Amino acid sequence: MSQHKDSINMAVWFEIPASNFERAMAFYSHILDVEIVVYEVPGLRQGLLPHDNKELVSGAIVTGEAYQPSMEGSVIYLNGGTDLDTILSKVELAGGKVLMPKTHLGDDIGHIAQFIDSEGNRIGLHSMG
Repeated sequence: MSQHKDSINMAVWFEIPASNFERAMAFYSHILDVEIVVYEVPGLRQGLLPHDNKELVSGAIVTGEAYQPSMEGSVIYLNGGTDLDTILSKVELAGGKVLMPKTHLGDDIGHIAQFIDSEGNRIGLHSMG
């Protein structure tokens, strides 16, 4: 177990499954207000979410035979910026649904929210503000 004691992040990468890649790209570009870079390898398309450097956790929107959107299972929490209400106000207009509104967990933890994306995935947001 000592291999993880110096690690900063236990999570290093995440993938958000999409059945309709273009729709998912439009959804996340709109609600997060970011540019998503498309990367393709045989049998897999990825929309790479922005990150500052290789040491920070990031992920991608992915489509491929093995990727099925789901509301069950693990939930990833995306960086919600300074106020979750900014992103949450865009979710339904972009084709998603808010499941849990902005919820305060404590001053040391911040706020969380959850939504269903355009593909049917349950996704969380986190913010300190």
